[in-house]
Amino acid sequence: MSYKTLLSGQVFTFDSVKEVLAKANEEKSGDILAGIAARSGLERIAAKEVLSQMTLEELRQNPVVPYEEDEVTRLNQDGLSETIYGGIKSWTVGELREWLMDYGTGEEDIRRVSRGLTAEMVAAVAKLMTNMDLVYAASKIRVPAHCNTTIGLRGTLSTRLQPNHTTDNVEGITASLFEGLSYGCGDALIGLNPSGDTVSSLSEILKRFDEVKNQFEIPTQICVLGHITTQIEAVKRGAPADMIFQSIAGSQKGNEAFGFTTDHIREAQELLRRQGTGTGPNVMYFETGQGSELSSDAHYGADQVTMEARCYAYARVFKPFMVNTVVGFIGPEYLYDSRQVIRAGLEDHFMGKLSGIPMGCDCCYTNHMLAEQNDIENLAMLLGAAGANYILGVPTSDDVMLNYQTNAYHDAATVREILGLRPIREFDLWLEKMGISENGRLTSRAGDPTIFLQKGGRG
Repeated sequence: MSYKTLLSGQVFTFDSVKEVLAKANEEKSGDILAGIAARSGLERIAAKEVLSQMTLEELRQNPVVPYEEDEVTRLNQDGLSETIYGGIKSWTVGELREWLMDYGTGEEDIRRVSRGLTAEMVAAVAKLMTNMDLVYAASKIRVPAHCNTTIGLRGTLSTRLQPNHTTDNVEGITASLFEGLSYGCGDALIGLNPSGDTVSSLSEILKRFDEVKNQFEIPTQICVLGHITTQIEAVKRGAPADMIFQSIAGSQKGNEAFGFTTDHIREAQELLRRQGTGTGPNVMYFETGQGSELSSDAHYGADQVTMEARCYAYARVFKPFMVNTVVGFIGPEYLYDSRQVIRAGLEDHFMGKLSGIPMGCDCCYTNHMLAEQNDIENLAMLLGAAGANYILGVPTSDDVMLNYQTNAYHDAATVREILGLRPIREFDLWLEKMGISENGRLTSRAGDPTIFLQKGGRG
């Protein structure tokens, strides 16, 4: 089926729903690289006009990856509430946007309707929204989850403390961990990206995280972000883990390129129920990022925003504790500059929330992009206003192992203070007990990791 519209004296024709979705997307270098982007701003506006008049039923009937070929599509389609979908399927995408933006539409209304939305519907409405629309609509939605503590409650902004090290040296990791804790980071997760993906290295780091967590009675979660199969084997051999992590894609082919299947996720969940150190019930951690499907030739000619929305549809099947987009991490081939990175971060956060998952963001960029630290701080502030569950924190914004830039340890405290937000309640009380914060503000002891050495921590 083709779609036509007349705009400024020109007739624009789109041959499929997939083409409308791609050309209605805001400009992204990844879509240009894939050869599917709008050829002009006028064509983009024409595609948005066609998309605004498309019904949700049309989008469900035309997933960008066929149902017969793709497990992600099947899980998304089969998991919908048919009752809720039946009540909204005649809505146009424009009407869905107006409903989301309406003063009278509240959080429970949105969370109910989200159970009847496919990924393509979620992506479609995001394409019709301005950046402020994305912030406003997302701010209406809270998606809490519980592992050892509860993330995502209104009035909170949490952090993943990321003490990465170039050689996985445990003492170096511990020093960075203490620094991050001294700035009030780590209430969502103490979670490291290992430089080497071996069972022995992951186990050693997890044991140290567990020691620190227990010694200082820190109410948080721990995880080492190795490959899911390595983490599973480490836990089987007795390593402590509150959660298990995996990067995911918006197609089965993309997940296979990451080297895992849905069976691995189900195995990880069952293993953590038996041997995990977290209390659950939410025990999975997923990361995503626009462009990963294109980089593995697993995008099926679809745009990167739509493929990203499909990641969230896949994630919600497994009821994770946390999900975040690593926006800007892949590089300028997919998100060229700060404008595209900020837009993608706001799109991803909104789409994750609308999909019903506990969503955060790694506000990051690579050094060969047209972006700088001010841009990432802008994104962190916007996400704080939008109600993001968490952001990341690394020493001085510079991850020396992954060689990219993200938020510094002290950034979250700044956003919290400006916007009147707090850490997770139990962690907030722990920070006060340690003398790191008082009434939600950092004290003069903040930023001094030696407070942990004074209390008997490893140096």
